[in-house]
Amino acid sequence: MNHRGTEGTEEEEIELDAELRGLTRQVLGAAIEVHRVLGPGFLESVYEEALGVELSPRRIPFRRQVVVGVDYKGRVVGEGRVDMLVADRLLVELKAVEHLAAIHVAQLLSYLKAMRLRHGLLVTFNVPALRLGIKRVVNDA
Repeated sequence: MNHRGTEGTEEEEIELDAELRGLTRQVLGAAIEVHRVLGPGFLESVYEEALGVELSPRRIPFRRQVVVGVDYKGRVVGEGRVDMLVADRLLVELKAVEHLAAIHVAQLLSYLKAMRLRHGLLVTFNVPALRLGIKRVVNDA
């Protein structure tokens, strides 16, 4: 961290990006293991619980069902819930649908904006191979 209050250097940003890439790889590895063992066909809540079981021994910090306040013109008008927040940096939304739709991406992007985070993963387990059910989402706003 830069203690002088100035912008981070490009080198620091590259290091953070590498850290986030590593974290993302670990989460995806855990999700692949969940899919390998359980396969498609269960509810989202089952996959969420199983992913937590996979992340814990890997010592990857996460929180489940994190409340996200919805701000409208400076007032909180509601709330949403993020399936998982990993290491306070990566949002993970889990689905049990055959195809990820634009609304799923929009939901994750809205959560990213509300939490002022940049990176998220959208994962659906109702696919024959998990690689077909993964979408990375980046908040560029």
